[in-house]
Amino acid sequence: MAGRGGRAGGLSTMNRIVHIGTGAFHRAHQAWYVAQAGGWRIDGVSLRSASVRDALKLDNYAYALEIADADGRRIEIVDVIDSVTVALEAPGAVAKLIARDETALVTITVTEKGYHLRPGGSLDLIAMAGDIAALRAGTDPVTMPGHLLAGLARRTAPLTIMSCDNLPANGEKLRAALLTLAQAVGIDADRVTRHAFPSTMVDRITPATDDALRARMAEAGAPLHAPVATEAFTEWVIEDNFAGPMPDFSAASAQIVDDVAPHELRKLRMLNGAHSTLAYAGLNKGLAFVHEAVANPDLRSLARAVMDEAAATLPDAVRTEAPTYADALLRRFENPSLAHSLRQIAMDGSLKLPIRILGTMDDRDASPACARALREWETWLDAEFAADRSPDDPAAETLREGRAKGVPARTLLEGAP
Repeated sequence: MAGRGGRAGGLSTMNRIVHIGTGAFHRAHQAWYVAQAGGWRIDGVSLRSASVRDALKLDNYAYALEIADADGRRIEIVDVIDSVTVALEAPGAVAKLIARDETALVTITVTEKGYHLRPGGSLDLIAMAGDIAALRAGTDPVTMPGHLLAGLARRTAPLTIMSCDNLPANGEKLRAALLTLAQAVGIDADRVTRHAFPSTMVDRITPATDDALRARMAEAGAPLHAPVATEAFTEWVIEDNFAGPMPDFSAASAQIVDDVAPHELRKLRMLNGAHSTLAYAGLNKGLAFVHEAVANPDLRSLARAVMDEAAATLPDAVRTEAPTYADALLRRFENPSLAHSLRQIAMDGSLKLPIRILGTMDDRDASPACARALREWETWLDAEFAADRSPDDPAAETLREGRAKGVPARTLLEGAP
């Protein structure tokens, strides 16, 4: 591990990373890579909740990462985070972190809905109206694009801004969204275009933290306030597009490539598509976890069929490796040491399924497995609404109204906000 940097009030002047969205996946993935690369420190940002900051602070921002597979569990202590700023508590602080000279890299994990994009991928200016007004007035925004633009408007040196969320062409989409926001606010486009926005593909299955994990940390004498569980497998593919110095991520097993798109497509359509399929179909069978769903012969066959349909749509650069990749995915899903909740995967279906399932269907003449995945989502939605539950989805009310009228799943997805 790298040696400790300074704390708030005496931060090291070494190159630093600002990470927006310091949740479990960031701590299992990007922060772990930073620790392996060495020499860099992270200042985290939480846009709303103080819970992660408060938990990490109890262990001086170090945390335990439990890495589990069929061979057992091991614990690594990751110690690369120096602070977490809660945006709602500290007006102007996020923009200052982004604008400061020692920040060389901004990384982002806020999930798909944190980008406030319309179905075609453009920024939803209606959803961003509050931030547009705030930025024009010189007050604090509340969204990730708003905070990022506020920081870039104050910055002079070029910066690398790296989306690590499950969006195809995530760097390109983020850059385009910020340009649209800058135009709406009246900020010169150069405040965005001077910076680099590499696209990335990230992969490491990371279940939600539970009490059983905390109990294992307590028994092991490890930092127990903000532990994270993950699998042994990890992958990070990064576009070779940087505005300045970067951690040596390649030494930490990341791939630096000219074109991330084939890798993104493989992961989104095969892994994420099968994950979503297992989530809805498994919940419909009364199951709770991924390893339970993939143990069901019908659902295992369905997940593999979704992968095979997706594989046929992939570019030549990754298509030949697709069968081996599919076999490896099924083994990862079987991991008995990861309690990966199907409900965790099921959230935000209106945003995920167009990327994970509809893309495959659009590129094929027939996709019966993907079509069944949509029907399983429909069935799950109907059961949720019948039980008077609201799915964890930004389009929940639109979905409720649509299903009450019998609107098919595909039509709902194509019209979702």
